[in-house]
Amino acid sequence: MKKFRCEEMMCANCVARINKGLEAENIGHSVDLDTKTVTVNEDGEAAKAAEVLDDLGFTPAEI
Repeated sequence: MKKFRCEEMMCANCVARINKGLEAENIGHSVDLDTKTVTVNEDGEAAKAAEVLDDLGFTPAEI
């Protein structure tokens, strides 16, 4: 399990965009708006998830 902080995540729309982008790549994940984090279920999917987050305009910082 890998966790990323995305400081640009500000609202429910951001969460929806992240969910849609990661689901399109079949990446198991959860999003927490309160902590501005995205948790990727499988370590092997972390690099692809970071790429998707970046493409969506977020700056994923692994924590």
